Amino acid sequence: MARACCRRRARGRGRARSTMSADRRAAIHDHAEAASAASLHPPPPRRSWRGRPESRPVCRHSARWSRGSRGSASCRRSGRPSTSPCTRRRAPPRPYQTSSPPSREVESPCQTTASSTCRPHEPLIATLRRVVLGRPLPSSASKTERLSIPRAMGAFGLDALSSVAYGPDEILYVLLLAGVAGTRFDLPIALAIALLLGIVATSYSQTIYAYPRGGGSFTVAKENLGVDAGLTAAAALMVDYLTTVAVSVTAGVAALVAVWPALNAHRVWIDVLLIAILVFINLRGVREAGAAFVLPTYAFVGSVGLLLVVGVVHLLIAGRPPPVHAVPAATEGVTLFLVLRAFAGGSTAMTGVEAIANGVPAFRKPESRNAARTLVMLAAILGVSFIGVAGLGLAVGAAPSDQANVLAQVGQTFAGGTPLFYLVQGSAALVLLLAANTSFNGFPRLAAVMAEEDWFPHQFTHRGMRLAYSNGIIVIGALAALLIVAFGGSTHALIPLYAVGVFLCFTLSQAGMVRHWRRHRVRGRQWRAAINGTGAVVTGAVTVIVVVSKFTGGAWLVLLLVPFLVLNFHGIHAHYEAARDQLKLDHREPQPGTERHGGRVIVPAGYRDIATARAIDHALTISNDVTVVHFATGETREDSRRKWRAWVGDDVKVAVIGSPYREVVSPLLDLLERWRRRHPRAPLTIVLPEVIPCHVWERPLHNQMQVAIKLGLRRLPDVRVKTVPTRLER
Repeated sequence: MARACCRRRARGRGRARSTMSADRRAAIHDHAEAASAASLHPPPPRRSWRGRPESRPVCRHSARWSRGSRGSASCRRSGRPSTSPCTRRRAPPRPYQTSSPPSREVESPCQTTASSTCRPHEPLIATLRRVVLGRPLPSSASKTERLSIPRAMGAFGLDALSSVAYGPDEILYVLLLAGVAGTRFDLPIALAIALLLGIVATSYSQTIYAYPRGGGSFTVAKENLGVDAGLTAAAALMVDYLTTVAVSVTAGVAALVAVWPALNAHRVWIDVLLIAILVFINLRGVREAGAAFVLPTYAFVGSVGLLLVVGVVHLLIAGRPPPVHAVPAATEGVTLFLVLRAFAGGSTAMTGVEAIANGVPAFRKPESRNAARTLVMLAAILGVSFIGVAGLGLAVGAAPSDQANVLAQVGQTFAGGTPLFYLVQGSAALVLLLAANTSFNGFPRLAAVMAEEDWFPHQFTHRGMRLAYSNGIIVIGALAALLIVAFGGSTHALIPLYAVGVFLCFTLSQAGMVRHWRRHRVRGRQWRAAINGTGAVVTGAVTVIVVVSKFTGGAWLVLLLVPFLVLNFHGIHAHYEAARDQLKLDHREPQPGTERHGGRVIVPAGYRDIATARAIDHALTISNDVTVVHFATGETREDSRRKWRAWVGDDVKVAVIGSPYREVVSPLLDLLERWRRRHPRAPLTIVLPEVIPCHVWERPLHNQMQVAIKLGLRRLPDVRVKTVPTRLER
């Protein structure tokens, strides 16, 4: 019995020894394989968040590492050697890590998973830009970088709300020509303008639900009235956005000059400085821009509302105060044309209402509902404030003057010397200055919508590091500064250019919505079409009156500029269509194999077309080691890799770099530097495809990324750069 037990114990010890030896052999085998793989493809040194090489092993259980008898590190929890990955928790992938699998497809060196963060290669200018504008926002943050209703009121409503400070003056400027008889039409005209504002707001709220992608008047007119009508609306709206910036900034600076006359000699440069500040704020992103303008917006709305309440209570208790100004003698009779001119002048208060319909994608979900609510709130606040200021101005006998507008005279009468008066004046001046921000939101989005459809240069579709349409923001700021310098910073000289384009947009948009309701059989389409039709007729009449009354003052310039822009839109679209037809290539044919040893050749490519195919063919004449590098900024890396793999053929490699920050140059430079550190003596060549248009004016429409890559590669002197041109025949 004892001998049997001893034999069983011996067999158990033997099995244990054999089991342990098997585990040991497996561990040694894994260690040898990992060491062999590491010697063939040594990974780059792991770097800490400070950028210094990190010596800790791959396993995340770093606190449980111990040294074995042979000096090799192993994890106490998993028992695996240091060169074998731990099976319990894996380390995150290294950013920009490259690998060379046996197949012809190269993995992306930029991992875009949540566990790895791309750290773009940053020169000094990029570092300064990051410090000034803030950290870059990934494309995935576009859903969070959206506006709530309160912030949207500050971002899109300033232009419309600021008209409370000058709209009643425009009515009285005309009516006082008829003396006391003319002032009786002040309040009825204000009520008619508020009614028209309600019609336009209702029309645009329907547009928001019908066209939630934005575009506003351009999209509505193009899809319902034809391409030319849509382009006319877009051109008129762009001109209006430009003049809005110029008029708003010069009017705000004029208010400052009235307080500090010493600034008058420098008013033009102050205008340019304020535009630069607005550009800077908007480049930081639409969300931060909206947050920056929330306080001035609601300070103005609250102070004006409180002033109206105080004024109405004063009239009910103490009656009408003595008139501020004596009514001048009549120089004209009360005629229909005089009343229509006053109505057209006061209707400038509606400028800025269309910006919300153009910027629907900037709102939080549900976008259409939030945008429509913001528009209704804006129209209600604007209508009540406009009627209140016009009515109280009539009650106190206010008359517009260079020293004080109607709003200031009402405030001086009912709240003079109190903090409320200074709050109204200060917030009004600030809102006039910041009203240009509406154009900085509307113009870039309109340009992006048009560029997506090839009516505008494609560069305007690119978002900056803070997810703002940086090119559009910079362009409208530069053009507005040039316009102010050209007109000497005079608000009076710029006013005739103002409001002509916006009423043309109102007319085309509402006429397009009438056609829309006739095409789509939905409930209530009859009364919807009736509202839009009424608005189209009234705004069309206002457009004619504004053009006739301001033609000699400068409106003729707008009438020439709009057709000129429409012709340019057609030229850009025709060029892109012709270029697409000439560069179209469904599949690239692989080249016959020939041994060439020219080092590694990289072809950065953005489009699958003839220009890229010619660049690849030229690269194969240099070396057989050719890699096509594509930066996936929109679609997923898997979809992009599959499409490029099927297009290029089997004779070249494909590397798809996920670029969550929409960067191209920085990830490419980082990839090249990493490859150069691994192979310091191997030749490296970059082959860039380039499109050469027929005409000089068409060149800015192409090759912008190639120029940026060439400028970036100047910091890598040991990299050869070659350009393969493809000339367009038409």
